[in-house]
Amino acid sequence: MCGVAGFIGSNCDHRTAEALVERMVSALGHRGPDGAGVHVDGSAALGHTRLSIIDLAGGHQPLLDESGEFAISFNGEIFNYVELRDELAAKGARFRTRSDTEVILELYKAKGEACVEDLVGDFAFAIWDRRRRKLILARDRMGVRPLYWTKTRDRLYFASEVKALLATGEIEARPDPIGLDQVFTLWSTIAPRTVFHNIQQLPPGHMMIATPGRVDIRRYWRLSFPTAAEDARCDADETAIAEELRRLLADATRIRLRSDVPVGAYLSGGLDSSIIAALASDVAAERLKTFSVTFESGEFDESAYQAQMVEALGTAHASVACRATEIGAMFPDVVRHVEQPILRTAPAPLYLLSDFVRQRGYKVVLTGEGADEVFAGYDIFKEAKVRAFCARQPHSAWRPRLFRKLYPYLPALQAQSPAYLQAFFGMALDQTGDPLFSHLPRFDTTAKAKAFFSGDLKAALNGYDALAELRADLPAEFTSWTPLAQAQYLETVYLLPGYILSAQGDRVAMAHGVEGRFPFLDHRVVEFGARIPSRLKLKSLREKHILRESMASRLPAAIGNRPKQPYRAPDSASFFGEGAPAYVAERLSHAAVASAGLFDAAKVAMLARKCAAGGALGFRDNMAVVGVISGQIWTDQFFAGKALQAVPALPAA
Repeated sequence: MCGVAGFIGSNCDHRTAEALVERMVSALGHRGPDGAGVHVDGSAALGHTRLSIIDLAGGHQPLLDESGEFAISFNGEIFNYVELRDELAAKGARFRTRSDTEVILELYKAKGEACVEDLVGDFAFAIWDRRRRKLILARDRMGVRPLYWTKTRDRLYFASEVKALLATGEIEARPDPIGLDQVFTLWSTIAPRTVFHNIQQLPPGHMMIATPGRVDIRRYWRLSFPTAAEDARCDADETAIAEELRRLLADATRIRLRSDVPVGAYLSGGLDSSIIAALASDVAAERLKTFSVTFESGEFDESAYQAQMVEALGTAHASVACRATEIGAMFPDVVRHVEQPILRTAPAPLYLLSDFVRQRGYKVVLTGEGADEVFAGYDIFKEAKVRAFCARQPHSAWRPRLFRKLYPYLPALQAQSPAYLQAFFGMALDQTGDPLFSHLPRFDTTAKAKAFFSGDLKAALNGYDALAELRADLPAEFTSWTPLAQAQYLETVYLLPGYILSAQGDRVAMAHGVEGRFPFLDHRVVEFGARIPSRLKLKSLREKHILRESMASRLPAAIGNRPKQPYRAPDSASFFGEGAPAYVAERLSHAAVASAGLFDAAKVAMLARKCAAGGALGFRDNMAVVGVISGQIWTDQFFAGKALQAVPALPAA
């Protein structure tokens, strides 16, 4: 795990090019505190900052092959590198290191750009092919590792994070109004867009081939599902599917334990992390070390379940307590690493946890991310199923009562009347044919935060519709899938890489030089999961049914049968009341909000007073206040507190 940076374009003298890339690499120092390097070759330069995990002595980068014609800067891990190395060596390849980095380079020499198809892992890499004068950038299938790029008049720059692009001094930091609107509607941007004008991300499952004067971006992998008719006809044996799933997960976990440094695991107390910890414990050479975060409030805390799994597995466990005041205090650092506004504080406790892990001598952890997307674990999947059921009899008095079954961990919701439940969840029941039907209530709730956008930002957006763009971005075969598959695609392709793996994953972990590994996101597991019939993933309202069945004999019943409780953290309570951080009042002041230009100062003042008064806030107000605070912090950090200066209006929608 590391940071990559560099450029291709017009030549400059060696010393100037080296200094330029060194500035970029320096901005990524947190991603790789164990070393750094730069390679300059005429019109191209590669930079690297290293977190040493494989081949501690020989894995320095940028790495050149024996001929010097090929160079690579690589961020991530290739978990099947042992098998690939053996295959390549049998065909005559010669290796000078034990690193997975050299395996990628030799595989490229053997197969060219098709090398990505053989890689099982999480990666973002740059290969400079001197012979053909081309730069190849590639990003892993699921979007675990980030990769950004931009063009100036005479160069194309790339880097693991936006701050490294800005460190060149040749790229102006400007907000992208559409990117902001997408975040405040969808929680993330639609790749390749970012929240920075003229800075793009390479989408997951894509590669770029750049030569001086030309850029070609192509997709090499796409998530797909059987048609609804194929799904209905599938009569595969449930027991056989469960056994194959367990075998695949066990192998995905086994190869993610490959490391020359100790590997630990996160243990939240939920089903997903418990499965990964159990599978890792079965094959780990030593007693597995597990880590967790706990909270003061029982609404968020899962320590009782964590203790059950620690006892069942016999892991060496350590936990860190996270208080709401700590979330508020560390939030500016979180936003600086995430590099965009966010609508929840959930990344902050994970930022604290990764720091805790690193301080205890670990820099690699297994985690359970991805299971909810791949095996239908989120409440939104059950919610969409109940909404579709209600849509058949929209005036039914008893069908809305089913919504209570979806959220047992929200006592306030349990007390609501059927009429309230119908009003809250029943929107768009006449739009079951909309490809976004499953997510319309979420998008509507999230978009309420845009009521706080300033007049200038609204004018710049000029009627832009994020949902229309999302619909247009869907693959042609999308409407042929089951409703569950459609909802899974929306979660997996957009929210997972755009928010979960970024704000709650790579960014907050790598802020402290900690690498997360995700067995559920092994592409072999993802592809197998997509082929499992929908009825075996969401059986009635039992989420992740087939996953639970595959691991039933390995987990305590209280964990294996535990209903989904989403990971959450205190939101508005982290910024108001006793112990509130001083920056909140300053950043939410009329002058600061007006200067930044993103939000309406009068409306923000009303929201701040409501939060300061205490009492329970609804989902919308919580998202709005976190979005406004993070947006103000982001403006301060990247635009010196003046975000919307000289931003042109968009063409009419």
